[in-house]
Amino acid sequence: MQIDFEKGGGLVPAIIQDPTTGKVLMLGYMNQEAYEKTMATGKVTFYSRSRQCLWTKGETSGNYLHLVSISVDCDNDTLLVKATPDGPTCHTGTDTCWGEKNETNPLLFLSELQDFIIKRHEEMPEGSYTTSLFKDGLNRMAQKVGEEALELVIEAVNGTNDRLIYEGSDMLYHLIVLLTSKGLRIEDMARELQERHNPNWHKH
Repeated sequence: MQIDFEKGGGLVPAIIQDPTTGKVLMLGYMNQEAYEKTMATGKVTFYSRSRQCLWTKGETSGNYLHLVSISVDCDNDTLLVKATPDGPTCHTGTDTCWGEKNETNPLLFLSELQDFIIKRHEEMPEGSYTTSLFKDGLNRMAQKVGEEALELVIEAVNGTNDRLIYEGSDMLYHLIVLLTSKGLRIEDMARELQERHNPNWHKH
């Protein structure tokens, strides 16, 4: 990886991003020495422009940034540093230097679940319920989606909210299995809904 430290007088901006949540945590600056120390220790280290010295994030507060990866932009003069924080990143005590909460959006788990089910479809491990669904075939998978949808309706009309969420989760899981068997992903449905949100969308 080629980094152009000379363009910025020996420093390059380093954008710190949480790889799990996707949130931008802070912006710092690195020189060659800070970059090398980061790579060697696995803890993100910056160059302080005010103090004119290296500083490892967390060395005082204990809220270290644990390095996951570093990539450089197309001009070789800005770094994207993906790092897992031990705690709040900002010195003010907030999760990010913009006062945002560094929380995972639960919707992102649907993509993880989709990837997991695809892996099950590829490997077909014995003893897996997901594997058994794939082995039972398309008709059985479609039937399970219907059964779970009916149970969802029953809970919506006569059940509790907890049971409604439970049965809805069952239905969504079986729907992802069905989509996977057809070579599709849950994101395909998300894209369809996104298109429908456009004011110019017309029903097919």
